[in-house]
Amino acid sequence: MNILVVGTGAREHAICNSVKNAELYSIMSNNNPGIARLSKFQISSEKDLNGVKKFALDNKIDMAIIGPEAPLEMGIVDELQKVGIGCVGPTKAAARIETDKAFMRDLFDKHNIDGSIVYKVFDNLEDTEEFIDNFDQDIVIKPIGLTGGKGVKIVGEHLEDGQAAKNYVKEIIENKISGHAQVVIEERLLGEEFTVQAFVDGNKVVPMPAAQDHPHAYEGDQGPITGGMGSYSDNNGLLPFLDKKNYDKSVKIMQDTVNAVKNEVGPYKGILYGQFMLCKDGPKLVEYNARFGDPEAMNVLPLLKTDFVGICESIIDGNIKKAEFEKKATVCKYIVPKGYPESGKAGQVIDVNESKIYQNSALVYYAAVNQIDNKIYTSASRALGIVGIGDSISEAEKICENATKYVQGDIYHRKDIGTNDLIQKRVEHMKSIRKSQ
Repeated sequence: MNILVVGTGAREHAICNSVKNAELYSIMSNNNPGIARLSKFQISSEKDLNGVKKFALDNKIDMAIIGPEAPLEMGIVDELQKVGIGCVGPTKAAARIETDKAFMRDLFDKHNIDGSIVYKVFDNLEDTEEFIDNFDQDIVIKPIGLTGGKGVKIVGEHLEDGQAAKNYVKEIIENKISGHAQVVIEERLLGEEFTVQAFVDGNKVVPMPAAQDHPHAYEGDQGPITGGMGSYSDNNGLLPFLDKKNYDKSVKIMQDTVNAVKNEVGPYKGILYGQFMLCKDGPKLVEYNARFGDPEAMNVLPLLKTDFVGICESIIDGNIKKAEFEKKATVCKYIVPKGYPESGKAGQVIDVNESKIYQNSALVYYAAVNQIDNKIYTSASRALGIVGIGDSISEAEKICENATKYVQGDIYHRKDIGTNDLIQKRVEHMKSIRKSQ
């Protein structure tokens, strides 16, 4: 079988690493050394749909796995399906669950899906300012489309007050941030965020272990929001603050969403990523991604016991049954250029001692780097993810942190991800939220 993976980053490296017993091809915008050694590749834009389609046809691709959100928004699955290539990824219409936040919120309202929150969509400043002045709760402001995980701003955290919120709304609408002159304003949820990813065959949702991402750039959950500085998962598929009852509620919300998407625009096939906030009255949906999370793909894919290619075939065929995972904990920490996300320096050489990383029982997944003449250069974005796997989160964290010393350069990572102190902080925070009932 010939399989094409579309995408350039650590998420796609993890996907490629999971493909066994198949001929692997890839389209990537940079020369990712991890993906390059696993595949027959072409360096070109993942958003060049005609180019991707030609590459797929020239190489007699049987199946395509779509990593990033941008080509999904453009309709890459629709184009490949037209020429008979099955895809792990939703159609353009179904991908709106991620690419159009208003579509997602309206879907919840129309189909009475649990986990919804107070929200409004605006396309003009006057109505927005009136809403901000009269709404008596803290708010979250989001551009309506894709922003690479960096467009969400919270009043009281990233925005000082209501006036700062209005200024940000003006910036979004006037500059069409995310490609739309629209903004979604939501109530701010109090609790602990977590992620559940699932394989979806158009009807059935098969969930993966829960994970918790760390979007803030600096230790202690400080600094600007990034695409994710790292994440962890526990050996029971849950999290230290998340029990099975609330995990199951989250999966039920995802299943109800898949049913609603099918009713509205047709079957959703691929990976569905649900980002939730565990609040005092249960999980609330923050947002969906129409693909694997990055970094969370690196938590779950190394634990997958069921054949990944077989799962992908069953997604396309619409007959997925189950997915089994090792009962292990994982910790992922991203290595990034110093100054990321605001002023990360591109073009810096980093030295990665892969053999030492593997000897110390850790894994490495390359992200937004470029290999030229056997040297690895940074972009202004995340460089690589280091993953530790252990019987406990604490063991996995120690393996991961120890392996970070084998990456050298003008770089930074959050040492606190997966540590006992930070996890206990999460647990205590959740306890205080529940006590406020």
